[in-house]
Amino acid sequence: MFSRLPSQLSAPFGILGDEPKLAFRSKPGGIAKLASSRAPNHPLYATQDIPPTDQYWDQYITIFDSPSDVFSLVTPNDIRRALHDAPENVATLIRVICSRLFNLISDHTFPTPVSASVTSLTGFIKSSTSENTTTKHVLNCVRVLQRVLPVVFEIDGETTSFELEVFWKKEEVEDTPVNDEPLQFVLEDDDEDSDEEDAEPPTPATPKPKETKSKKTIPSLAERLLGCLMDLLFCCGFTIPRRVQVDHYKINHTIWEKGVGSTADLGPSQGLESNKTEVLRLLLVLLSRQIYTSPSQLLTKPSIYTLQLVQKSQRRNVLTLLCSLLNTAINSPPASLTTIGGMTGRLPYNHLVFKGEDSREGLVIMCMQVLCALLDCQSGPARDTTLANGESSPTIKTNMFRYYLAKLHRQQDFMFILDGIINILELQMASLNNYLPGAKKSVPYIVETIIIFWKMIELNKKFRAYILDSDRSMDVLAYLLCYGLEVKDKPQQHGLCRSLSYIVQTLSAEKAFSAKLNTTIKVQIPPKWHVPGTAADFLINSVYSMVATTSGTLSSLYPALIIALSNCAPYLKNLSVSASTRLVQLVTAFSTATFLLSDEGNPRLLFFMLEVFNSVILHNLADNPNLVYGVLRARKTFEDLGTFTLARGLREIRRVQLAKEEQARKGGTKGKDRALDDLESGEEPSTEKARLLESEASSRRESAETSLDPPLPSRDSPQRGPSTDDEAPIPLVSPTAGSTPESALSEKARGKLRERSSMSIEMTRSLERVALAGIGRNRFVPTQEWVTSWQQGLPLDPVMLVISELLPKVHDLQASLNKANTTPAIIDFLASANLSNVLPRPPSITPRRFVWSDASIIWLASLIWGEVYVRGTTPLGIWNGTNVRLFYVKHSQTQGRGQISETVTNAIGGLLGRGGQGANGAGAEPYQNSR
Repeated sequence: MFSRLPSQLSAPFGILGDEPKLAFRSKPGGIAKLASSRAPNHPLYATQDIPPTDQYWDQYITIFDSPSDVFSLVTPNDIRRALHDAPENVATLIRVICSRLFNLISDHTFPTPVSASVTSLTGFIKSSTSENTTTKHVLNCVRVLQRVLPVVFEIDGETTSFELEVFWKKEEVEDTPVNDEPLQFVLEDDDEDSDEEDAEPPTPATPKPKETKSKKTIPSLAERLLGCLMDLLFCCGFTIPRRVQVDHYKINHTIWEKGVGSTADLGPSQGLESNKTEVLRLLLVLLSRQIYTSPSQLLTKPSIYTLQLVQKSQRRNVLTLLCSLLNTAINSPPASLTTIGGMTGRLPYNHLVFKGEDSREGLVIMCMQVLCALLDCQSGPARDTTLANGESSPTIKTNMFRYYLAKLHRQQDFMFILDGIINILELQMASLNNYLPGAKKSVPYIVETIIIFWKMIELNKKFRAYILDSDRSMDVLAYLLCYGLEVKDKPQQHGLCRSLSYIVQTLSAEKAFSAKLNTTIKVQIPPKWHVPGTAADFLINSVYSMVATTSGTLSSLYPALIIALSNCAPYLKNLSVSASTRLVQLVTAFSTATFLLSDEGNPRLLFFMLEVFNSVILHNLADNPNLVYGVLRARKTFEDLGTFTLARGLREIRRVQLAKEEQARKGGTKGKDRALDDLESGEEPSTEKARLLESEASSRRESAETSLDPPLPSRDSPQRGPSTDDEAPIPLVSPTAGSTPESALSEKARGKLRERSSMSIEMTRSLERVALAGIGRNRFVPTQEWVTSWQQGLPLDPVMLVISELLPKVHDLQASLNKANTTPAIIDFLASANLSNVLPRPPSITPRRFVWSDASIIWLASLIWGEVYVRGTTPLGIWNGTNVRLFYVKHSQTQGRGQISETVTNAIGGLLGRGGQGANGAGAEPYQNSR
């Protein structure tokens, strides 16, 4: 009587099922049989292949109690070995599991009560999942497919022969005619048998149909599997509450949560959420087929599973799934104080104390990942169509999910989406803006949230207009920029930074957005990123920080960020001292010879920066005295650009190289000298960084409300003491005015005099060696013809006109005032300046919009799937151990979670529009993710 007592006591704790699991792993009749059955001489195996009716397959459906059981007891090597030694057994496994799944859904006992399929949060005590219920069997079918399919995709690679045979082969079966229901044939969605139907006699009583048996083609296994998963996502008692079931129909396509398309909330349930997550995980595995395709073939060889889902699903199913995924992803209400979870959520470091599975968080992440994958699909026939105006747009035939997302139009839907996204961004900002580092958990799905927001403003013009008309548009900008500033120094997040730059460029092309930049930001910005002034001031300072403090590692962002400034420039007013200084520093950095000559695309950045100054001058000259003052002080930079030649640039580069060699011989230099050397050496990715950093410290000490620089010397005052272009003010004097003894000049100035006075044959040969050796990290070899091609097209006229007109007047004003009152008086004078009779008429405002290219589509796909891959590494390791081809996987020894970073090849050149792309917006070059 008591012999069974220990097992009965242990059953609720999940201990009873260990023996079958261990046997499955270790005994010959377990997983090993899947690959070993092709040994006909072995005494245990008498047949070549395991038949579908063999009881061997039952254990795949009955012995597992959780996803971790499947992923620990069935390894990728097991499936890989079976595919090599006995591929027919793997095919049979897939067919049997799918067949059982289809039959179980039709079983009247499915689903069993939800409580029988849910494990507790602690992970230690299991409920009655060890019982063989239909719900458990369905979940195990889903879990086994999750484990097997990634290995099948990997082995099949780009050939897809095994997949086509198992998943996509359509079979013909006998079609038994039913004479008393002739309309059944009219409703058949089968065009292939039209000839046979036309050949049928008009009366069902004729014996001819009985003599010739008609056949029909049934959907492929993959089509039925996708349809089955769609039904499971809306199965009453399994993924949605049983109370919404109508009569005996278990499948009810109703939206899961209130929001877009629904005002009713079905209510939370941990068991239902867990089941949704498992079904969505299998759907995501099917969509992940494309990560085993190389980037070069991503657009030409799309995933058939994804195409089936986005092009051939029923309209009702697409709309219901789209709204369910979107609402679940966006519905992230703030923690309530009425629940224990809400109270603990407000405690610092609560995520470190209260550990455990969060079914809601897991469901939200899975919804966002599936939604991103569906909205991103543009491979092959799913590519957006090009309209007459040159813009691309999805259609109902290309991608129904993109199409219906673009068709959303109700104001309440837009309000729900915007509020939900802002709420998530606020939670992320709260985790960053905290006095206790790491006290609050970072939002785990922030990357997916940003991508969904990007898809919304890209596809839905009405939603984009709604955001821009909203008084919270600048709040969204502040959140996005703050997050970009926070992660800019983390290589694994550079892909996200890149997407943020494209979002900013997309928004900057809208007039309503640029006009609102002159308003203040209402949300609280972390003190380390806060700057006084308007949203435009914050945008400019943020762009400067991303360019100046990242050592060139974010060079792929520069074009989009600078283009965004150029798009907004015609609307900028009352720029602060800090923002004006940053703009001058950017154009100065982009004007250096080392930067201009180190890459073919770098002059485009200078071109865009000059457009920023020209737009401000031509549209709002008097409203930006601080910026005009900065232009006058940096006039030498603009003047030198007008006469820039290859020889002069090479001389400057060579001079820096010689100075660096001399400093090395002296055995070391101060920090400022080292920064200058790094700036002009052209041998590291940070060629554009050091000059900006030199002036950052002094700029932060300047008052943001008083003056741009200390009082200027008079017209005849000599320049005294050593100085550099960045750390000391530039006097408003003519370069040839006055007589300054050479002993009073800086080493840099004396070097320039020596260069101008002699150009020996040896120096000429030295310059030739510099040019032929290549400049910069890419060893680009510039030519005078190339320099002339872009130098003559630099838009310098408006800036030079302002300098020529205002500089003499500022000199006169400066001479008539006391030195202490010079700067405020000059600012007041520039605020009243009117050069409308001198400057050309402002051209029409034509913003450069972000334009998608093949390379940028591939890049975003790799970013999305890189995040999915990393997320799947724990706890299950869905794609671990498989050969991913879309991106490069690099395993880190120092961190448990994988890192995705991008390796960009010649990124600036591609982003600046080689092949015509740069005229319209920023493109992208293909890259590989690394982990």
